[in-house]
Amino acid sequence: MEIPAALMGALEYLLTPSIPVMVLGFVIVVLFPIWLHMYLSGSTAYITLPSVLVVGPPGAGKTALITRLERRTPQPATTYTSQTLNIVELAINEDGTSKYSDDLDASGAVAKKFLMVDTPGHGKLRGATLARLASAASTAETKLRAVIYMVDSAALAEDGGIAAAASYLYEILLALQKRMSAGKSSKAPPAIPVLIAANKSDLFTALPATLIKSQLEAELGRIRTSRSKGLLSSGVGADDVDSASENDDWLGEYGSKAFQFGQMREFDTDVTVLAGNVVGDNGSGPGLDKWWRWIADKM
Repeated sequence: MEIPAALMGALEYLLTPSIPVMVLGFVIVVLFPIWLHMYLSGSTAYITLPSVLVVGPPGAGKTALITRLERRTPQPATTYTSQTLNIVELAINEDGTSKYSDDLDASGAVAKKFLMVDTPGHGKLRGATLARLASAASTAETKLRAVIYMVDSAALAEDGGIAAAASYLYEILLALQKRMSAGKSSKAPPAIPVLIAANKSDLFTALPATLIKSQLEAELGRIRTSRSKGLLSSGVGADDVDSASENDDWLGEYGSKAFQFGQMREFDTDVTVLAGNVVGDNGSGPGLDKWWRWIADKM
C-alpha cells in the first residue's frame, strides 16, 4: 500500500534532526508526563485512614501492644525500645463487635480499617510526637480518632513512677486542650478521647486502675500549680500574668483547686482509665479485651 505524500512528508520532517523537532520531543517525553502527574495528583482525593496514636513512657508496652494486635497472636513478639514511628493497619467489622484476634478476611466480613501509630517514649523524642499531635488535633477534618496513653502499672508503684508518667501525660492533655483555640477554621475540631491503658496489671505489684486514676489526677494538679508559681517567680509581674497567657499552660478548669480528668470534657477530651495486660489472656489478667472494645467504639 502506497503511503500518502502528505504523511510521508510529515514523517520525514519529524525524523529529520532540527530544533523544532527536538523541542517537540522534549515536550512530549519530559514535560507531558510531569504535567499529567501533577494533574492527577491534584485532582485525586487521597483517602487517609482513621488513626489511633499510642503514646507513653518507654517500657510501658506500646510496641508490644500493636505487634500483638497486628499479628492477632496470643503472645506479643519480642520488642525493643523504639526510636521511630511504628505504624500498623488494623481492622474491625462494621458494627465494631469483632475481636482483635478475628480474621475478617477469612470470614468474609466487611472491615473498617484504621491505623495504630506507636510513638517513641524517650524524653528526647517526645517533641516530635507532641508536634504531630498538635498538628493533627487542631484540624477540623482530622483523621485522629483517639489517643492511648500507655503506662506500666507496676512501675507506677515505684518511687517517682507517678511523677514521670504524669509529666508526659500533662503535655499530651495540654496539646489536646490547646487544639480548641489553635484551629484555623471556624468549625470546632472533633472530640479526641484518651485511654490511659494501665498495662501489666497482672503483676502483684501493679496499682489498680482506680488508684492510678486518683494518683495521676493529684500529680497533674501539682504540676499545673508548680507551673503557675514558676511563671509568677520568673520575673513576670502579677498584673502581667494574664497578658502572658498563664492559662495557656493551665490544664483543665482554669483556677480550680484540684484537677480531675472530668475537667477535660470541656475541651471535648474524655479520659478513661482501664487496666489490662499485653501478655496473656487466659487467667493471667484482663488482657486486651477492654482496650480493644474501647478502640472499636471510637472507630
